[in-house]
Amino acid sequence: MDYQVFTLPNGIRLLYKPSESSITHACIVINAGSRDEPESKDGLAHFIEHLLFKRTERRSTRQILNYLEDIGGDLNAYTTKEYTCIHASFLNPYLSRALDLFEDLVFHSAFPVKEIEKEKSVILDEIASYQDQPEEAIQDDFEDMLFAGHALGRNILGTSESVKGLHREDVFSFLSSCYNTEEIVIGVSGNYDFKKLTRVFSKYYNGIPHNRITLQRNAPQHKAETKRVEKAIAQTHCVLGNQAYSIHHPHKTGLLLLNNILGGSGMSSVLNLTIREKYGIAYTIESNYTPLSDSGIFSIYFGTDAEKAEKALSLVNKQLKLLRENKMTDLTLERAKKKLNGLVALAEDNRLGVIIAMAKSLIDYNKVDSLNEVFEKVNNVTSVQLLEIANEICSPAAMSTLMFEPEED
Repeated sequence: MDYQVFTLPNGIRLLYKPSESSITHACIVINAGSRDEPESKDGLAHFIEHLLFKRTERRSTRQILNYLEDIGGDLNAYTTKEYTCIHASFLNPYLSRALDLFEDLVFHSAFPVKEIEKEKSVILDEIASYQDQPEEAIQDDFEDMLFAGHALGRNILGTSESVKGLHREDVFSFLSSCYNTEEIVIGVSGNYDFKKLTRVFSKYYNGIPHNRITLQRNAPQHKAETKRVEKAIAQTHCVLGNQAYSIHHPHKTGLLLLNNILGGSGMSSVLNLTIREKYGIAYTIESNYTPLSDSGIFSIYFGTDAEKAEKALSLVNKQLKLLRENKMTDLTLERAKKKLNGLVALAEDNRLGVIIAMAKSLIDYNKVDSLNEVFEKVNNVTSVQLLEIANEICSPAAMSTLMFEPEED
């Protein structure tokens, strides 16, 4: 993949991916997320992401929101279990404006007490809205069950109680202990001369003090569990899954491939063809694999009428049993590889998604794989490896299951 990297003395890196487009996509990715929060401070990382937009030392909230929108640009952010990301899209001439804004938000936010209290109400509403969506809430509750007692199990939004208890000093403590300048990457995809780009980048980020810290992240343990919860809902929702491979595990690519075969993108997945198309049971059924720095999450989700739930669960387990007991044919494996490689290639059209993924890769691996390197990893996966992965990740003894069921009358 065609890219260049420039590193400042404070460790902050610039990642540049050339593009002939008149539109620039840029991001600042920080290796700090909800898993890095102190105990009882659930939701702090996400709370900070909101507060970054509320006031800086030289800009009001209105000025922050208008700074890129006034020139037709777009500005947004999100928090995950391991990352905080701010991203923007804008016309090429306004790169300096975007880099200036990123620097101001991340390193000069003022966090006024008035805004802190006001934003708590916003996040409490966000938490309530997710609780009203069982297909969303069950994912969070499943991860809490999967990583019981571990920071990875925390809801990224936090709880109503934890958010109400957050204070200004918590914000500054998290920033100083988790925002490592050597774990911050600014990604830019646009049409620029790299030397000029590094000068603009240096202008805004060279003066940031070096903050080198090591996050204490420990891999969680897991004990399989099955839980059924009655809720005031119309349908049954189910998630089953297991802890999975980390981003560094040699079987990561194999599980990505197996996941795509089972219930990944598109309508031709095994679960969709079986449960939805053949039996007409579930409108939505899918599987997901999210690799993390020291663990991972593999899960299958479906929602269906209460009287069909057990049948759907039985069919899912039947498909998992087939994957564990039958080696994939060469033809099926070849088709699966072509499909995954095609999806990876098509994702290149999402330039914003690509530059964010590249920035994360630079943090995780200190490099970014080219498309051909990704294809090679996928093509090197064997049917024997897939069988081994299925038996390890989809073992009945290791799988946990969570069901949200309608309350009985």
